[in-house]
Amino acid sequence: MTVSSGDAADPYAAARVEPATPPAGAQPQRILDVRHAMALCIGMVVGAGIFKTSPMVAQSLGSPGQLYLAWALGGVLSFVGGLCFAELAAAFPDAGGDYHFLRRAFGARLGFLFAWSRFAVIHTGSMALLGFVFGDYLAQVVDLSPWLGEHVSAWLAGGLIVALTGLNLLGVRVGLGTQLGLTILVIAGLLLLGIGAGVQQWQGLPPAMTGGPGVPGVPVVPGVAAGASGAPVASWGTAMVFVFLAYGGWSDAATLSAEMKDPRRGIVRALLLGLGAVTALYLLANWAYVRVLGLGGLAASAAPAAESMRVVFGRGAELLMVGVVTLTALSVMNAILIAGPRTTYAAARDLAAELRLARWDTARGTPSAAVLATSGMALALVAFGAATRGGFSTMVDYLSPVYWGFMTLSGLAVLVLRRQAPAHPRPFRVPLYPLLPLLFVGCSAYVLWSSVVYVSSGAIVGLAVLALGALLLWSHARLRRGGR
Repeated sequence: MTVSSGDAADPYAAARVEPATPPAGAQPQRILDVRHAMALCIGMVVGAGIFKTSPMVAQSLGSPGQLYLAWALGGVLSFVGGLCFAELAAAFPDAGGDYHFLRRAFGARLGFLFAWSRFAVIHTGSMALLGFVFGDYLAQVVDLSPWLGEHVSAWLAGGLIVALTGLNLLGVRVGLGTQLGLTILVIAGLLLLGIGAGVQQWQGLPPAMTGGPGVPGVPVVPGVAAGASGAPVASWGTAMVFVFLAYGGWSDAATLSAEMKDPRRGIVRALLLGLGAVTALYLLANWAYVRVLGLGGLAASAAPAAESMRVVFGRGAELLMVGVVTLTALSVMNAILIAGPRTTYAAARDLAAELRLARWDTARGTPSAAVLATSGMALALVAFGAATRGGFSTMVDYLSPVYWGFMTLSGLAVLVLRRQAPAHPRPFRVPLYPLLPLLFVGCSAYVLWSSVVYVSSGAIVGLAVLALGALLLWSHARLRRGGR
């Protein structure tokens, strides 16, 4: 494919040239079976989010039935999105994942803007968000306010980010076995919640919000019958923003389709079984929360898993659950700090090799400048969350509009690439095309709209940071054209 003369002055035109086919040995090898992919799918999705997002969902909905329906819908719609990503990954396998799909469908500018969003909003916002989960749960069992003041969670989050940054600069890695082991620990924690609720049910004890005996200290939110937030009508848009946050990660799992032994049906089975298991675990956890704490107690809780364990099994179980949640947050944050700076490094290298972010520290085997920049941005977002006094919820507001904007574009990429490259081999095709891709695009656009309409100033700041990336990209393109 040749570049038209009209593209000669465009420094990004080369990115629209059809990429050369890599050598056979450099392509992903089809060595995974359904069991491997299912385990990795669960590991990529299940994280600390389920231990923190459920109260926000409960605050937006008016009954346990609505709560369960929201989590079931999240699982179904995530599976539809997974099918879309499975087609993209099978047809255009690349380690860049979303970055590669968006760059191929919409050009290099949008690809670089997505890389910027990962650096400045999505990855760093996720690190700050998980840092607040870590801080909130640890503060639940250890009173550090005499030393750290009112911003205990923020100080703990910042300290964890600094510690993980130091480890990564030294070349420390968390291996796949460790990550899978921690995933198993998280699943065990969710199952323990279910067992606790089962014990509560078997003993015939009422939920904590009703003031049952021996269950002190769990606050009750007035007006739950009309919506836990006090609104007369359930706010489904707000609820689904938090639900989909907990289901995040399946987009990475879908890229495994390029490594499945069965290129046509393997990824579908893995996604169906994996997301089915995640959905079941999430429904179990929410049933346990409601059964032990009540909907009002869940809506008012800062650490529902720990409180549920304290109610049923006592202080020792509460400490155990806090350990599970903090280890989960640490694991996911470390994984982001490993993968995120590499995306930043690759995008900076493609944009301008002379940039400091494009340098690789061969002695340590890390993109050290990108690691420092990523952790610095994450620390700034922790400070932002503390200043707004929203912490976790502020970070959800901050990253959700940007994340769902690009998810909408990724869904559209299925349609665009079908039109641009109809003859390109596609080992897997989305069933019921174009209905399912359009359904995913519509749902993503709805969550995008909800995350802008229903949330606070955090969303505006996130969109402003994305706009800053667009301005930087535009300025860089002008400088490059002026230098020719």
